[in-house]
Amino acid sequence: MSKQILLIFTAIIFGSFNSFSNEIIEKDSSKSKTISFKIKLKSADKIKIVVSSLKYNKHFAYSFTLDDGYRSAYLTAFPLLNGGKISNSSINEWKIDQGGDGTTSEGLFYSDGMGNKIPFKLGLAINGASIRDLPENRGHLSWSEVKEMYNAGWDILNHSFHHFTKLGTNFLTEVTENTISIKQNLNFTMSHFVVPGGEGDPNYRYEYENNALENGHFSVASYTGVGPMLKVDSKVNLDKMITARTFVLSSKDTTNFKTMDRFLKTVDSIAKLPNPNWYNEFTHGTGNGNLWNLSMRFPDFKYYMTTLADKYGLKGNDSIWMAPWQEVYEYIWLRDRIKVDFQQKNKEITVTIQLPKIPEMFRNRDISLNIETRSKFEIESSNDLKIKNDGKTNHKLILIQL
Repeated sequence: MSKQILLIFTAIIFGSFNSFSNEIIEKDSSKSKTISFKIKLKSADKIKIVVSSLKYNKHFAYSFTLDDGYRSAYLTAFPLLNGGKISNSSINEWKIDQGGDGTTSEGLFYSDGMGNKIPFKLGLAINGASIRDLPENRGHLSWSEVKEMYNAGWDILNHSFHHFTKLGTNFLTEVTENTISIKQNLNFTMSHFVVPGGEGDPNYRYEYENNALENGHFSVASYTGVGPMLKVDSKVNLDKMITARTFVLSSKDTTNFKTMDRFLKTVDSIAKLPNPNWYNEFTHGTGNGNLWNLSMRFPDFKYYMTTLADKYGLKGNDSIWMAPWQEVYEYIWLRDRIKVDFQQKNKEITVTIQLPKIPEMFRNRDISLNIETRSKFEIESSNDLKIKNDGKTNHKLILIQL
């Protein structure tokens, strides 16, 4: 059964379903189901409920991916964003410095709009064949390092098993072997693919794109495609999405941050747009050395991310949803497929949400609701449904954790 037929069939089933329960009908989140809960207002004020364009009702989503699984991701980028000790200078096996400035970071954060701070998170596009524990000055990540970042909310994307691109490459094997490798070592299945760059037939990227999409991946980041900015104020066509990559790279000039300011100017122009958008950027290493001249030196990376946090994060206007590709993709996919209904009777509102069948590979299954009411409110739900809200403060937001 095709995906389109399945969605139509699901819609027909839901359309004929007229009675709802306060309990979750199906506990398996991979199956379609209906959930409901009640809102108790403090006053009989009229209420309006709509699905947020972006999680936490943020104004724009920003995803940043580090290609190739270089160790600088763990030594510098991860502690800078998540909080912790940034590595001192660390010369790797290629005689390149993948360390940082040796300082301790408090982390970079935005808020969930309900009084909780959330660290900036990135995505890692990795090649399973490169992940190893030795030598001590290795240039790539270890499995334990990847796992630690994954457990902290960073997403892991398929970047092929060996990073092969030249003529004669078995592109299907590169896609599937990397999927198997991550499943065996980290116990999850990757669902998004990033085409590796390199020398090869000019059309090799199409081989990767087709094989990735035909073998379970929902989207591919490639040389050309849609984006890197996507409008998300209405339904987004995510079916077999292929996006274009934009790289943030350090220049030869190390005396100031003019190059970074040019990249930041683009982000600022997107942040100022009236409607919500999703923007994606990439780089390779984030250590002191400009790895292969395709990376960001750590001072540039630190300046870049700290500027974003100070301007759009918790210390700024708090308009950014700084989340990796997979997390944003899954939110929009679910957002575009649920149906929210509510009925108000004086101070009590019954909210009913029809959910689609969610793919088992999905890691994120949360949904945000915008609430328009002048009244404070509380949520009444079953124990099976986790809901956060700001009903006693701003009374504007509900987060449902499926």
